[in-house]
Amino acid sequence: MFKAARLLQAAPIFAFFTGCASVPPAINTAQADATTSRQETLATAPYAVQLRASLAPSIKAGQSVPGSGPFITPEGQLQPDIQAYAREVAATRNVPQEHVEKLLLLARVDPQVVRLMTPSGKRIKRSWVTYRQRYVEPVRIKQGVTFWQSHKAEVDRAAAQYGVPPSILVSIIGVETLYGRYTGNFSVLDALATLGFRHPDVNRPERSQLFRDQLADLIELDYRGELNATTATGSFAGAIGLPQFMPGSLRRFAADGDNDRRIDLHDSIPDALASVGKFLRLHGWEPGLPVFAPVQLPQNAAQWVDGGLKPTLRWQQLEQAGAYVARSPRTTMAWTQYPVGVIDLLDEPRGMAEYRVATPNFFALTEYNRSYFYATSVAELAQELADRMGYGAPDGTPAQ
Repeated sequence: MFKAARLLQAAPIFAFFTGCASVPPAINTAQADATTSRQETLATAPYAVQLRASLAPSIKAGQSVPGSGPFITPEGQLQPDIQAYAREVAATRNVPQEHVEKLLLLARVDPQVVRLMTPSGKRIKRSWVTYRQRYVEPVRIKQGVTFWQSHKAEVDRAAAQYGVPPSILVSIIGVETLYGRYTGNFSVLDALATLGFRHPDVNRPERSQLFRDQLADLIELDYRGELNATTATGSFAGAIGLPQFMPGSLRRFAADGDNDRRIDLHDSIPDALASVGKFLRLHGWEPGLPVFAPVQLPQNAAQWVDGGLKPTLRWQQLEQAGAYVARSPRTTMAWTQYPVGVIDLLDEPRGMAEYRVATPNFFALTEYNRSYFYATSVAELAQELADRMGYGAPDGTPAQ
């Protein structure tokens, strides 16, 4: 059904702003992307309105400089640029300035965060086969089934509420943190301050600003009593809890799945599941659609790949070019009424690429992590889990 071809020339894939794992193997945590994700989504109108309303203004003050210099002066005051940042956070986020300053005075530069976030400079050949083996593997499948069976009521409730298959909800938590086993033990306050003020990227200066915006979100959450910024732990990129939400995603998209009037992504599995469902629905998940369309592509499939994160093609275009539906009794044809995209899964060491037709639901997954490999791994792990559970597959078939 999916088209595999030998590469004549490997097209580049975007190196997206992604957080890294709290422990090996690397677990991708790209929720910082949510703060800069497209406001135009394929979501239904009410969800799209919620998404647009949730976006906060960027903090312009502050700068990132190399080195491990402290955030405070010898006299115990914030450095001038960080003081300016504190004033802007207070003004734009409606948080008392003294509260902002109190937290920033507690932040410390974490050299390990800098080390882990600094690229090695050595280009690694991209391999879909190798990547898949890290996430769609026996241990993650077995533990995923156990997790699903142990929390079936909560999984099914979140799936029904947001229209996202239960297998997808479980799979994301499995890929992100091995079902909560590895959520990270870095101070989120220190990590975000370090990446925002002491880890400049000359090639992508906007990265530091994104981390400063996440730091502002953390400070706001602390002020509102939704988490304790002085004790919050997560990945070295600042991602939190079972679903590895950045503070901005926690503030905008997290959900109270157990109705206890508080959101706890570390210890409340209902909250974690509901938050994943809400995030995906707000970012364009369409209930009832598969992640990939059951399509056989022609030999020249590579011409349709644009490397983007938004579906820009119509099924009729592909059909006229020679693509055809490989009929599947489990999948409806509803996807033909939505925009689609052709994506490539590169295996550079083998000189191969696999091409698939992706629906809006695939691109909703890339809002969680801007990687074709990531989104495909989530979908394939979800299918493995659903096959063993007997329901809730990611191909658009209804839940039990």
